[in-house]
Amino acid sequence: MAHVIKTDEEAVEVARELARGFAEGAARRDAERILPVAEIAALSGSGLLGITVPAAHGGAGVRTATLGAVIRELSAADGSIGQIPQNHFWYVDSLREHGTPAQQEFFYAEVLAGRQLGNAAVDARGQDGARERARLRPHEDGYLISGRKVYSTGALFAHWIPVTALADEDGDAYRVAFVPRQTPGLTVVDDWDGFGQRTTASGTVLLDDVFVPAGHVMPVRRDDLSTFRSFGLLIHAAIDTGIAEGALAEAAAFLRGYTKGGWPGNQPEKVVEDPVVVQRFGELAVLTRAARALLESAGDAVDRARAAAPEEFERLAGEAAVAMAAARAQADRAANRVSGEWFELAGASAVRDPLALDRHWRNARTHTVHDPRRAKVHDVGNYHLNGIAPRSFPR
Repeated sequence: MAHVIKTDEEAVEVARELARGFAEGAARRDAERILPVAEIAALSGSGLLGITVPAAHGGAGVRTATLGAVIRELSAADGSIGQIPQNHFWYVDSLREHGTPAQQEFFYAEVLAGRQLGNAAVDARGQDGARERARLRPHEDGYLISGRKVYSTGALFAHWIPVTALADEDGDAYRVAFVPRQTPGLTVVDDWDGFGQRTTASGTVLLDDVFVPAGHVMPVRRDDLSTFRSFGLLIHAAIDTGIAEGALAEAAAFLRGYTKGGWPGNQPEKVVEDPVVVQRFGELAVLTRAARALLESAGDAVDRARAAAPEEFERLAGEAAVAMAAARAQADRAANRVSGEWFELAGASAVRDPLALDRHWRNARTHTVHDPRRAKVHDVGNYHLNGIAPRSFPR
């Protein structure tokens, strides 16, 4: 059984404590692609996986901004570990949005016990480039699923793997089927080979007539106005903000110990005493602090919409979507610039392979291509210029 966290403050403190330990082996795990099996087990036991379970079901029901802070702390220590529970929290929130009372009661209890939810959402492409959609086929008192899923972050470590599929009897209606990791016919392939976020195990899930009972299949209403997508984007923004903070901290530690000059007749000078270096580093710190502030503000915007009266919900949900787009855009900019540009302030010794300081840039560059920054900036501009809020679900 996992520890049950009760407050927002406890959630952040537990995340910080775990992050201190996770940071110690992050460079080696990245360099040798050592999957963080022990670290994810510690994450499960810590109670952090249950912090978004509503208080009515025994969880802490933390603020959305608190979840952002937790993901940010983990990602600053190790970007891959910060990303691994992303889909776990996505599907816990999906249960709040779409689950039946029986599904909520069962799966919330699983989550509070330390069970992790994985991810098998993205259909693989066939030789013609088209998505090969996984489908649910009625079978006895449930369904059979066959298909091939890619970018399945977290599936290798998970106890349950939510699988997104189309329901044959409803045409293009989506369902989420919660499948135990060890179910016959389900195979997780560790074939993720990206140059960044190397230990997320974002590989392939193969499904060959996998049976799932009807009670574990949840409908998804994609055309409804909601805060569900904004909640998911917050986790992405938190990962990138954490990567920026981790890169900034390691850059500062390196620069404090670096000197330049020192040839005969010249006194070595600490690089941190160079006003140009201080100015440039300050610009990077401003980018990072802005990303963190926008992340916290966007989390609060989601919570305001969720607590709103029905007549106010549409307006506040739109504002939350714009706030989250702004946070995502700023986090993207901060992560990529901070993790790359600080090298200009250092010497060649900063690029030595054993230091693995390039991992922050590789992680930032890899994760930020998930959805393009230009689309988020367009969302913000379209709202402020034309009064058009982003859709809850993209078509």
